[in-house]
Amino acid sequence: MIRFTKALGACVMAAAMAAPVSAQSLIRDTEIEQVMRDYGDPLIEAAGLNPDSVGIHLIGDAEFNAFVTRGQNIFFHTGTITIADKPLEIKGVMAHEVGHIEGAHIARSQSATQGAMATMIASIGLGLAAALAGAGDAGAAIMASGPQFATLDMMRYTRGQEAQADQAALTFLERTGQSGSGLVSTFERFRYQEVMSDQRRWEYFRSHPLSSQRIDAMRRRVEQSPYRDVTDTEEEVATLRRIQAKIIGFMHPPAQVLNHYPESDTSLPARYARSVAYFKQGNLERAREILATLIEEEPDNPFFHELEGQMLFESGRIADSIAPYRRAAEMMPEAPLLRIGLAGSLIAEGSDENVREAQQHLRFALTEERDNPFGWYQMSIAHQALGEIALAELATAERSFAVGNNVDAYRFAARARDQLDRGTPAWVRATEIAAVAEPSQREISEYNRRQRERMGNLAPATRDFRDEPRRRVFH
Repeated sequence: MIRFTKALGACVMAAAMAAPVSAQSLIRDTEIEQVMRDYGDPLIEAAGLNPDSVGIHLIGDAEFNAFVTRGQNIFFHTGTITIADKPLEIKGVMAHEVGHIEGAHIARSQSATQGAMATMIASIGLGLAAALAGAGDAGAAIMASGPQFATLDMMRYTRGQEAQADQAALTFLERTGQSGSGLVSTFERFRYQEVMSDQRRWEYFRSHPLSSQRIDAMRRRVEQSPYRDVTDTEEEVATLRRIQAKIIGFMHPPAQVLNHYPESDTSLPARYARSVAYFKQGNLERAREILATLIEEEPDNPFFHELEGQMLFESGRIADSIAPYRRAAEMMPEAPLLRIGLAGSLIAEGSDENVREAQQHLRFALTEERDNPFGWYQMSIAHQALGEIALAELATAERSFAVGNNVDAYRFAARARDQLDRGTPAWVRATEIAAVAEPSQREISEYNRRQRERMGNLAPATRDFRDEPRRRVFH
């Protein structure tokens, strides 16, 4: 299920993007993330890095772009995926970005910036990390504290760093027995960007300056590589076409999708895209008819069942959505997002039995993704539905802590701590969060300012969140 986070725009990524961040959106989807991991993990290992320590994230944007941020995070615009002709092109760009991480280029760039700029970047990164897992409002609020971050020229790489990343990328590809031809063909395709004015270039080629010399140097090395003629397998190409169709189906207008994948195209990717397009048009019956043909062909594909669950859930057929979501989670029990999707349907159905089952799925998911704010949000709803108010407030504190909102993390942790039995694991965790997240005076002042704005300047200027009555508030 593609989950769109509207905090950054239309469509679950810390950033140096020249396009306004408000126009961006973050995506979480198990199927697409799995493919990108399959591409990236071998290259990350070839660079001597730990794949578990490198994040790979998706931005819902049709423009070609990819970049890295501190904390070893790689971000890909979905346009980079849909524009690619073959997997080797995406792998080449991935290897290039891994080269920036391995070469510590972000750290070197940031060391030359002023402290204020570094603070601004931290705000952006934290806000995007919040939106990354579904906490859109929190992410937007945090990012708002970093003024004028839409264009971050200081994050641009030097031509020397670009050349280093190119050569590192080719080394990583060779170490994994792959050809660097995809990286060369990608840059060849966009060679025209070299002669365009800075304002008209795509952001990737503003932050990653392109030159004919770089392309020629890469081509010479690829031609000398023993893996020069290695190509993608048919299975790899077929998998890429599927996720391209899924992205296009969700992100493009339905009429455009149906034009791109006409009814005469009976391929699996085309039907995948059309099913999503009809669903977005509100034609659930037609969407499910097409999806049924996909499930008939591949009954053990968890992502088709997940999509059916999403269609039913978002169409208000909550009880009917449980079975396909459950089927998807059973097929891929190690996938946190599938468990969270199932939990959402179980919680919305409302019976105590289903809510308690939802809690079990959420506990597993949050063990795998401890900092997933959307998972904590669902957990807070589940606890609230069962009358477990203190635990609901603790889950809200966890969610706030995960997105770096120290004020709410402290506030809800303190409430939970006061209501929980002393010495229990939940009490200990609430105490830990309250101790670590106690906000600074600046954070308190900013919180009070936002509260006054929300209340129409009715709140006293001296009001402090720690003086609030203990209301039952859940986010």
